[in-house]
Amino acid sequence: MKTIINALPSRQDLTIIREFEIPVHLLYRAFSNPEFVSRWMNTTVIKLDHRPHGSYEFATTDPMGNVHRFSGTIHDVIEHEKITRTFEMIGSEIGATLEVLYFERVGAASSKLTMHVIYQTEEKRAAQLRMPFAYGINMAHNRLEEIAVTEIEEQ
Repeated sequence: MKTIINALPSRQDLTIIREFEIPVHLLYRAFSNPEFVSRWMNTTVIKLDHRPHGSYEFATTDPMGNVHRFSGTIHDVIEHEKITRTFEMIGSEIGATLEVLYFERVGAASSKLTMHVIYQTEEKRAAQLRMPFAYGINMAHNRLEEIAVTEIEEQ
């Protein structure tokens, strides 16, 4: 798995790190452009007001036909560098988290994403980690990179 999750014991936060073989502007776009978000997350973007004090809402249908809704508030944006936002899967025991996403240029055609995720309690973080969280985020990040590489090849 290319995406690494660092979850130190007895804490209510974790860090997710992934290097991508795509330029940083495309990595940033994957989190800020509604069409791109929809494609790599395989979700319906109901709203994505990507600006400070904006908000977002997504709806994803699982293979059994259940609809899962995700939403949050975007608190701060530094284009191609940083997004600070909340994230919540509506109805989940995990509750809302605070996420700080850092976008870093590694090379002309490579970049790095570092996500610092803060949960309300250690128990909520533990509940998240008991889910197939690592597998799911790796699959999503793989898809993000595949779609971005396709865009590069089409240019």
